Amino acid sequence: MGAEKEPLRGIFEGRRVDKPWGYELIWGHTDQYVGKILHVEAGQALSLQYHEVKDETMYLLSGEIQIELGDHEDELESYDLKPGQSVHLTPGRRHRLTARTTSDVLEVSTPELDDVVRLGDRYGRTGTKEP
Repeated sequence: MGAEKEPLRGIFEGRRVDKPWGYELIWGHTDQYVGKILHVEAGQALSLQYHEVKDETMYLLSGEIQIELGDHEDELESYDLKPGQSVHLTPGRRHRLTARTTSDVLEVSTPELDDVVRLGDRYGRTGTKEP
């Protein structure tokens, strides 16, 4: 019998967080960044939201997403994202994702997970912050 292997350093198991629109899988979390996969079921939408500090970039891995963007909630423009396209969301930028088909979105951001200001939400979470 050989010696047992030492556990790899830096291995992160990931963490699934169920959401009313699907789930997010946090695959990386340090004091400098967070990496997530957002799995959004067809026809479901994330909150109309913005972040006060958090800076994020989203990359569509699969599916079709409509994203609404604007500096104010009454001035939103809609765009259709296809796989391979990304969008950078700076603090204060209003945004909402709606899945036209079941979709997976890769999100990389600064680590402020609870920095969410909800302006509208079909699941009753307006104004709340959650980790």
